[in-house]
This record gives sequence, structure tokens and C-alpha cells, in this order.
Amino acid sequence: MSEHHGWQVAPDRGAAVQAECAHLDEPGEFTPRAVRGCEECLRAGGRWVHLRECLVCGHLGCCDSSPGKHAHAHAHTLPGHDLARSAERGEDWAWCYADEVFLRPAG
Repeated sequence: MSEHHGWQVAPDRGAAVQAECAHLDEPGEFTPRAVRGCEECLRAGGRWVHLRECLVCGHLGCCDSSPGKHAHAHAHTLPGHDLARSAERGEDWAWCYADEVFLRPAG
């Protein structure tokens, strides 16, 4: 994962009206956690498919393709934790759970 500090909505070439995200100001500075998997799955002995990192607090949760969908649950349980980026090697994108839009690094 690259280190950058800004995100923007990824353009949707097939859409007549481009989506917006009202949560781009949420990301903060945090110390990445030392865990190597979904925090809830590790505690419960569960399994995950892909990992997502909360851009507000660094919580590491599993994706919506995983049985627990813990990143989704984290975003919908904690106000202001709407953005998560892919924690997969070689991927540099994020998702806004509230506005349901893909994000890419700004710049």
C-alpha cells in the first residue's frame, strides 16, 4: 500500500452524473496496527477473503466477500468511520461505505 494523504472519487466513465463523496475529510493520522488479519476474525477463529483498513482509526477488517463482513460492520457501527482502503498488496483504492463510491489517491 502506498502512503498518501488524500482521496478523490474515482471517475465512472459510464455514468451521466458523477458520484460525490461527502466523507473525504474523515481520514486522519493513525499508527498502523500490528495485526496481520481481520481483528474480529482472528479473535473468533474466523476466515476472511480480503482485508480493508479504516482510514480514520486503522481498524483492519474483512471485506464484504468474507463471511464476517467486519469492515462493513465497523463503518456502519462507528459514526465518522465511512472510508476504508484496500489492505491488499498492489491495490491502491478505497471505498466509502456511506456514499457507496470507489476512491482513488488524489493527485
